[in-house]
Amino acid sequence: MRNKRKVRVGVVKSAKMDKTIVVAVERTLRHLQYGKIVKKTSRLYAHDPEKQARAGDKVVITETRPLSKTKRWRLTEIIRKAK
Repeated sequence: MRNKRKVRVGVVKSAKMDKTIVVAVERTLRHLQYGKIVKKTSRLYAHDPEKQARAGDKVVITETRPLSKTKRWRLTEIIRKAK
């Protein structure tokens, strides 16, 4: 049985590379000193072997073993296609 892997939902920012997409994952947190809600964005590289995701798509990515120097995620599903 596989261990629990991290799952993130984000928006594809770039699909120009071969079998690789760049996904922007946004999270909100409270600023420690001022208490204001702040948005933080992480850009994650994900493996897309069938090249089905396009820029603007909302996708689910899952943590996986290192596939290259920067790729540690793989595309699980496309929630919503871009127009």
